[in-house]
Amino acid sequence: METYHAGSRAVQDRAGVRDLADHVGQIIGQGIKPVAAAFLELQPLLILGAADPTTGKVWASPLTGPPGFVRATGPHQISLTGGPRPADPLTPALSSARDLPVGTIALDPRTRRRMRVDGQLRTTTRGFAIEAERVFANCPKYIQRRESYETVADREPAPARHSGELTPTQAEFIAAADTFFLATVHDHGADASHRGGNPGFVRATSPHELTWPDYSGNAMFLSLGNLLTDPRAGLLFLDWNTGTTLQLTGEARTEFGEDGERRVRFLLDEVIESAAALPLRWSAPEYSPANPTPTR
Repeated sequence: METYHAGSRAVQDRAGVRDLADHVGQIIGQGIKPVAAAFLELQPLLILGAADPTTGKVWASPLTGPPGFVRATGPHQISLTGGPRPADPLTPALSSARDLPVGTIALDPRTRRRMRVDGQLRTTTRGFAIEAERVFANCPKYIQRRESYETVADREPAPARHSGELTPTQAEFIAAADTFFLATVHDHGADASHRGGNPGFVRATSPHELTWPDYSGNAMFLSLGNLLTDPRAGLLFLDWNTGTTLQLTGEARTEFGEDGERRVRFLLDEVIESAAALPLRWSAPEYSPANPTPTR
């Protein structure tokens, strides 16, 4: 598989960073090294992004479990015990998947480390297995540090709330966020990535639209490259204190300013709010020193 497809190349060229992208892209491999395997086994949370083959909608979904629920079972494969919540929008697609393109990201707020594994997912008797096609770590930029977490007992989940537009309360939820996850797709795969900043960096401009700045990153432009060729996207917001999740699906496009700044506009198709969906409760954030001051 080529390191970059035409969409990422087009964004790199527009930003004038193709040479830098070629250099940074050397971190992308197919193998899961021992240090990466050890990192995965410590994580209680994994974000998975994929397109539902039935509806075509792209979603970002959280998977949780005790450390060890995600582990490398070979140099090119990870296994996951369990799966998403029954009400998760990707559950039907994952329940009998064979070679479903997925992107995953494991982010550890305690160490401000993150790791991405993209590949093909299949269902197993215990959960899932992913044959890794792209494996790489990202720098800690824009990750908020959270020193610790606790796991609360499972309880009967409240029914998920589905809608075609954001409520004022959901818009406030988004405005207060310092982190969200972005799922995108391309012709041969999927990707899940992290976006972070001080509260206010992402906001709802209407019940049907969100916008956020694309901060300077690793110059690879994997997500923006995917969006250039296929605008479908899924967003996941977490309430790190209560476990409530907000999952959005729709289309996103990048606006390029004359000053080199980039802004992404997301048009909402569907939103799902799930109260206390996750059992993890994290400590208060220490914001990344790299976070810019949000601007309107």
